[in-house]
Amino acid sequence: MTSDTVAAPPEAQQADHGHNLIDVFRGQPRAVWVTAFAAIIAFMGIGLVDPILNSIAEALKAPPEKLTLLFGVYLGVQVLAMLITGACASRFGPKRTLTVGLILIVLGAGISAFGSNIDQLIALRVLWGLGNALFMATALAFIVGQARGGQQGAILLYEAALGVGLAVGPLLGALLGEWTWRAPFGGTALLMLIGAILCAIALPADGPRSERAAVGILDPLKALKNRTLLINSLGSAFYTAAFFTVIAWSPISMGLRPITAGMIFFGWGILTAVSGVFLAPRIARAVGDRRGVQGAIVVYAAVMAVAAIGVLEHQVWLIGLAVAVSGIPSGVLNTLFTGVAMSATGPETPRSVASAGYNFFRWMGGAVSAVLVAHLATWFGGPAPYWFAAAYCLVAVVLLVVARDRNRRSVPEEAALVGAEEF
Repeated sequence: MTSDTVAAPPEAQQADHGHNLIDVFRGQPRAVWVTAFAAIIAFMGIGLVDPILNSIAEALKAPPEKLTLLFGVYLGVQVLAMLITGACASRFGPKRTLTVGLILIVLGAGISAFGSNIDQLIALRVLWGLGNALFMATALAFIVGQARGGQQGAILLYEAALGVGLAVGPLLGALLGEWTWRAPFGGTALLMLIGAILCAIALPADGPRSERAAVGILDPLKALKNRTLLINSLGSAFYTAAFFTVIAWSPISMGLRPITAGMIFFGWGILTAVSGVFLAPRIARAVGDRRGVQGAIVVYAAVMAVAAIGVLEHQVWLIGLAVAVSGIPSGVLNTLFTGVAMSATGPETPRSVASAGYNFFRWMGGAVSAVLVAHLATWFGGPAPYWFAAAYCLVAVVLLVVARDRNRRSVPEEAALVGAEEF
């Protein structure tokens, strides 16, 4: 990598070069595959409701500000729950924590299929979000710890699961949503139940508590004292705010039937997966993580501007095109941000704790954005959420550039040349 890349642990540095998907997939333990499968289903829940938002609005007479709460509440709970994921994994073990998280998702999604009003769905998304938080932060740390091929290979697996989940979720929601808006929730609950059973059977048993590092509730926030992790987390928060503008507002702004909206988001998810697994590592090797992240954020801002113009000109096809194309920079950013975050801490900080601290800020950005989008459209007009999303991206770039410049002044040139400077 170039000198602007964050210093990584030795095993990560060894895995950073020459990785391809075949190498990553070859010979992985069964527990890693089971966790990745469950991660796919968990990530499906993010985009599942996108194609059926308009159907839910019609069936339950729900206004836009209530619809976007399906995302805002879901993410808000994840933000708070990130503070307890590390403590839960430490006290009860990663297998128990993962499995309980999956069971909570099963309950949240399954009961949602029988909801009679929008407020019930919002309340059930609280349970769903709690389950997702327990699962996601622990799953990332588990895969990184168990996968063969080093940290970078594990992150590629995780991001592949993210991309596939983001692609399949809207497609499943669209296909089942053509029948009834309730069906996608029931389908996800059934798949998640399969994932929970597989995790309970296939994951290695949790050892004695004495073998695990003690983790407190505030440890994820304490981990953010690491400057690299903090700056990366803040930048990711602004990017995730733009990311969830696409997820929460685009279905409403396009106003399409479930199958059409689902196909657009399916393309978006596929591009997210492909760029995260294939494009991101090549960009990192060519220009470094920092420049790769900044360039991808600038591209994302430009795509958000195109979406805003589509709303302004009443061109639904242009909005749909922008949504699909945004998957390319999204995949790059998801992989590079995650890689830097997981490389930012030393052995004194468990990966599950660093992951929880990073995701605390990351999902906070998404939660605030998902709650705001409908209000921004009311206050400033339909294109406003996308203009704000572009602004979020630019703030992220400025934040990372300022942090880089300050650190360059404080780190000796010799250290910078060997990649010792922070992000």
